[in-house]
Amino acid sequence: MNAVYGLDKTVGLDLILHTPGGSIASAESIVNYLHLMFHKDIRVIVPQVAMSAGTMIACSSREIILGKQSSLGPIDPQLRDLPAQGVLNEFKQALNEIKLDPDAIQAWRCILQQYHPTFLGQCQQAIDWTKAFVADQLRDVMFKNDPDAVAKSQRIVDGLSDADEHKSHERHIPIAKCRDLGLNVVALEDDEELQELVLTVHHCYMFVLMNTGTFKIIENHKGAAFTKQLQMQIQLPTQEMPYRKRPN
Repeated sequence: MNAVYGLDKTVGLDLILHTPGGSIASAESIVNYLHLMFHKDIRVIVPQVAMSAGTMIACSSREIILGKQSSLGPIDPQLRDLPAQGVLNEFKQALNEIKLDPDAIQAWRCILQQYHPTFLGQCQQAIDWTKAFVADQLRDVMFKNDPDAVAKSQRIVDGLSDADEHKSHERHIPIAKCRDLGLNVVALEDDEELQELVLTVHHCYMFVLMNTGTFKIIENHKGAAFTKQLQMQIQLPTQEMPYRKRPN
């Protein structure tokens, strides 16, 4: 809100996005707010990476600009630092092995006991929530007025959420693969002036993030910024007490 305040909402928004991701709820909230402010006229520029929830935000724009070095990431949700689809797949594997050999439950017991009640349901809900959100955004924004919007959106969602295909949530998806999935992607190198400006901004922010203890920056082109920094604790050396000889 701080970065958006005072901007001309009628000219749309270019959002330079660099993030490892975050929660589904946060991504949804950010997208809903920006859509309301800029009437869904948003272009996302990814100079390096927009992973996980960052990919969800990128998919909520009308156009994504990627460079040769840029990447999006899978959108399979993570719960308690565990891949939701991986948990469900593992549970199904356990059930199948136990059906074939009841004694296999001894080997699976220590793993299954780590899943608290309702955890499997939460995993499925997170998967459904993520897929539905991204599909809706693609259909209503990127492919608005496209007669094949539903089919295109579903193909992209299936590709971005395929945990078996990507193997890891950290998998980087380059521009060529994004285009193959059907995303509306423009190459940053197609506009040399824009490329120079975007990379200059990105390098400045990377320098700040790497050298100042700052780990989050949200700033507009007018300098209105919100930042978060690590709290540095300095431990002063303790002063040694002078030695005193014990009296006789």
